Amino acid sequence: QVQLVESGGGLVQPGGSLRLSCAASLSDFSSYTMGWYRQAPGKQRELVAEITSVGRRNYADSMKGRVTISRDIAKNTVYLQMNSLKPEDTAVYYCNAFNSGSMYWGQGTQVTVSS
Repeated sequence: QVQLVESGGGLVQPGGSLRLSCAASLSDFSSYTMGWYRQAPGKQRELVAEITSVGRRNYADSMKGRVTISRDIAKNTVYLQMNSLKPEDTAVYYCNAFNSGSMYWGQGTQVTVSS
């Protein structure tokens, strides 16, 4: 059974930083596009950032310059470094793994940006 386990969420003040982690129990982790999505109350889930199997990174326009996605293939883990956080970044952040045959989601981790 595939599991994506997120960690690192929490409460942070505006302008602060957080680093999210997602540990994936995937036997062929490097073949997946790994992504971070978020969903705020009353809004649709949206892409924050993704890193493809060949290491190409894509970012949502709203997050460009403030987030960095990275992965450690040896640890089957993907990270999301978030800086200069704003109250509107408050959401549940989900890890996603996708390849041509499968898609998996984590359970989500809450990020709250508030003073």
